[in-house]
Amino acid sequence: MTLEKAREYLGVQASMGGGYNRNGARLVLAEVQREHGQSAVDQLIRELDLEQIFGFTPGTKFTGA
Repeated sequence: MTLEKAREYLGVQASMGGGYNRNGARLVLAEVQREHGQSAVDQLIRELDLEQIFGFTPGTKFTGA
């Protein structure tokens, strides 16, 4: 997944909020982590304010299902 596509998916998840969207965001971040590394995940968390919306903090390790 490209970072641009991940940014798009996460933006949709963040705009809706909620538990199901939080899980969807976790899966997207797990894929970003696998393909692009932790620094890309941390950047997306900061950029999209996912700490405020879902409680994700930079440095968190995400794993897929």
